[in-house]
Amino acid sequence: MTVKLFESELKVMDLLWKEGDLTAKEIAQRLKEQINWNKTTTYTVIKKCVEKQAILRIDPGFMCRPLISRAEVQKAATDEFIDRMYGGSKDLLIASLLGKQEMTSEDIARLKKMVEDWK
Repeated sequence: MTVKLFESELKVMDLLWKEGDLTAKEIAQRLKEQINWNKTTTYTVIKKCVEKQAILRIDPGFMCRPLISRAEVQKAATDEFIDRMYGGSKDLLIASLLGKQEMTSEDIARLKKMVEDWK
C-alpha cells in the first residue's frame, strides 16, 4: 500500500514507530510536550492517518496502531521524489548526488558496499 503522508502526519507516525501502540491521548500529550500541539490538532491529524489507513483505531480507548512501516513510507517518498525530479531515473539521482557533494573516503566505501550488496 502506498500512502503519502504530510509532515504533520509523519510526526504522529514517528511516535508510533518508535514507541509502538499508543492511545490518542498519549500521542496528544507527547506532541504537546515536543512541539506544543494542542489536543484538537493532534486528534485531527490522527483522524487523517486513520482515513489514509496508515493507523488502525482500536476501541475502547482510542488506541492507535501503525498499519504501515517507516520503510514503506520512505520507499514511497523516495520513489515519488525520483519520479518528480529525475523522471524516474535512479542513475540521474545518484549522478546528481555524486556531482554536487563532497564525499569522504568512508562515504565512498559505504556506497561501494551497498552496490556490491545489491548485486
